[in-house]
Amino acid sequence: MDLGGLRVAITGAGRGTGRLLAEAFAERGAQVFLSARDPVAAGLVADAINDRGPGGAEAFRCDLGAPDSVRGFAAAVADRTSHLDVLINNGAVYVEGDDLADVSDDTIESVMAAGGTGTVLLTKHLLPLLRASSRPDVVNMISACGEVGHRRSGAHPAFYAAKHAHAGLAEILSHRLRPEGIRVISLFPPDFVQDGPRRSDSDLTARSVIDCVIFAVAQPRDCFIREFHFEQVVTRDLDRFPN
Repeated sequence: MDLGGLRVAITGAGRGTGRLLAEAFAERGAQVFLSARDPVAAGLVADAINDRGPGGAEAFRCDLGAPDSVRGFAAAVADRTSHLDVLINNGAVYVEGDDLADVSDDTIESVMAAGGTGTVLLTKHLLPLLRASSRPDVVNMISACGEVGHRRSGAHPAFYAAKHAHAGLAEILSHRLRPEGIRVISLFPPDFVQDGPRRSDSDLTARSVIDCVIFAVAQPRDCFIREFHFEQVVTRDLDRFPN
């Protein structure tokens, strides 16, 4: 699937699913603006992409929990391109815990800031570049933790709360941006593994989730795929997806 020429911004791309997303778009010819809290990790991903081609990548630091860092990343992207075709809100802070007291107040603040405020701010500040595109998409990697009634993850309640905030943002933006031709695409995968056999009796893999993103972005502009929901087949403890 050729995505040559697309300009794509991805958060949380220093490792895991975010890195795989950046590589998947670049392998199809896209120019990727990737970010991570760790600029060294982001730079290593960009270097690997540029060595391999055919697309290219630039790396930036972006801590979604720090508004100035979010605004800085958005400004850096705006300095390098007059439009943005795809924004992938992938970055998140993940913590486990059954009880609210299982993590510190600072950790709860970090989880909520990244998944809630930071995602809202980045979308706000990159929206002018999306509006300048002829085929703009906002992709939200949310998690089944953002679904009403989901209880099957070991994530801390703060992560559930952050993902419900992300889901609420995606819901209203899908409605309000649709008249402008901006598609808002949200994915609600359960806990999944980075690698594994892609069989019906196995854990959901990151590759399968990424294939859904590529499929949705590549659809003609009359096709508004709003949400992907997944069956959680395997229930044992997994290498969960967030970065």
